[in-house]
Amino acid sequence: MSDHHEHSAHGGEEGHSPEHAHEHHEQSFLSKYVFSMDHKVIARQFLITAVVMALVGMVMSSLFRLQLGWPNHKFWLIEYLLGDHWGKGGTIDPNMYLALVTIHGTIMVFFLLTGGLSGTFANLLIPYQVGARDMASGFLNMLSFWFFLISSVVMLCSLFVEGGPASSGWTVYPPLSALPQAIPGSGTGMTLWLLSITLFVISALLGGLNYIITVFNMRTKGMSMTRLPLTIWAFLVTAILGVLSFPVLVSAVVLLLMDRTFGTSFYLSDIYIGGQALESSGGSPILYQHLFWFLGHPEVYIVLLPALGIASEVIATQARKPIFGYRAMIGSILAIGFLSFIVWGHHMFITGMNPFLGSVFVFTTLLIAIPSAVKAFNYITTLWKGNIKFTPAMLFAIGLVSTFVTGGVTGIILADSALDVPVHDTYFVVAHFHIVMGLSAVLGMFAGVYHWFPKLFLRQMNKKMGYLHFWLTFVCAYGTFFPMHFLGLAGVPRRYYTNSAFPMFDQLVNLNMLVSVFAIVGALAQFIFVFNFFYSMFRGPKSEQNPWHSNALEWTTPMAHTHGNWPGALPVVHRWAYDYSKPGKRLDYVPQTVPLEEGEIDGGGH
Repeated sequence: MSDHHEHSAHGGEEGHSPEHAHEHHEQSFLSKYVFSMDHKVIARQFLITAVVMALVGMVMSSLFRLQLGWPNHKFWLIEYLLGDHWGKGGTIDPNMYLALVTIHGTIMVFFLLTGGLSGTFANLLIPYQVGARDMASGFLNMLSFWFFLISSVVMLCSLFVEGGPASSGWTVYPPLSALPQAIPGSGTGMTLWLLSITLFVISALLGGLNYIITVFNMRTKGMSMTRLPLTIWAFLVTAILGVLSFPVLVSAVVLLLMDRTFGTSFYLSDIYIGGQALESSGGSPILYQHLFWFLGHPEVYIVLLPALGIASEVIATQARKPIFGYRAMIGSILAIGFLSFIVWGHHMFITGMNPFLGSVFVFTTLLIAIPSAVKAFNYITTLWKGNIKFTPAMLFAIGLVSTFVTGGVTGIILADSALDVPVHDTYFVVAHFHIVMGLSAVLGMFAGVYHWFPKLFLRQMNKKMGYLHFWLTFVCAYGTFFPMHFLGLAGVPRRYYTNSAFPMFDQLVNLNMLVSVFAIVGALAQFIFVFNFFYSMFRGPKSEQNPWHSNALEWTTPMAHTHGNWPGALPVVHRWAYDYSKPGKRLDYVPQTVPLEEGEIDGGGH
């Protein structure tokens, strides 16, 4: 298996002679921290950019929760943040409300959960855990971050253009997105949104190709595919999903730009604006939905799989037990990856889809519950009778298992077309995808940050603040999204900026208020994390070599940021990554670099 690694390992040695390592210490600030090609620095750049973008998205959600919870009140904060034009008198302008919902969704799905999770942890962990000096191409890796940063800046710039940012929902369905004259947010803001997402896709493709090549070609001696930690399997499948599905979004965006500027009508047909008939005919907005959701559903798993991979590593390490059903976990990651491409139609049950075709999508969507359930059961079985250490990272990982299960249960309801149609455009769907995708991925990201903070910044985060952050986040998250299911079942439509015009929703005002209180308290709780994160980065206690007594290779590198990761020869791997509490061993962990004893069986199945 590992003969072909000889060359890459020894080739790496020649490239990093001691003189070469010395040159890296003499780097200027720009080449070391700004235009860095070191995977560890790029991981930090992704993480800090994602944290800043997440704060922007969170402020937006707090603003529209104020509007939804107390629709007839005036808030000075709204006028202060949105200005006289969009927040006149302390209430949100209806056009701006739609724009806030749109940009909040876009930032959270793409910039936090896709760029933030994969960009940070795939970059940090892939070279470390496969035993490589760095990514296959440091230059492409650097470009991947810079495209991500420019894309973030363009998205933020769209907030300040006349007419406001894009406001046709984060899915930017035509015709609102295809006709610049449709609503204020269909103008320049929409064009900038499309440009930003195109730049984002370039970043995702450069990163994804790099991750795939590094995992396949740069594993150290002895690191067979069945000895890889589950984190690497998750990042690998995520990268493959991205490379296969993101280009489809670009094609959808290109056709949309042509409809907007060159008078084509791929998505437009028989439209009247202000009593005037447009010349567009023959197109179909449904075509856009097919293209968008062909990316959009794999995107859900591009967001979820890295979080689930991180949870596997954290749970096994802190439960001091081998991960249960390692092969089954790999199988479930591969099955989720495959099935995610054949379920996109469940977003389109209400488009007038042929019922037979609908039933095919019902079947494939229900099937994806099986590998998801395998993962949930395997996490629970790994925890069962473990010697559990409740670090903040472990709490967030267990929280992820909880939200993954509770959110997944409502997914089974939405997978059934007959049940989906009545609740599709209500808060039920908002509740479902925030719990199963948004919350699970965010909790997984927090677990990763707390767990690998010593590798990112060589210091430890404050544990007590970590516990406080977890409990406030977890309670407020359920308090926010659980009642939304009931709002949805009562028929409250999503994306409306007030429901006060409908008397039948009057008795739900208190429930909406409760949701808003939890949402705003939960948002404020994140500032505990932000303070802990930035304070610990500079002032936290210095971390020991292997603070969690983990087996994976990243803890064998020195606690200093040396370019090339290992100062001497690359480590040689003798066993899988989950030898915890092995009978007959003195310690309750056996790192991957420890040779097998006579008669000892390798858990990876060798």
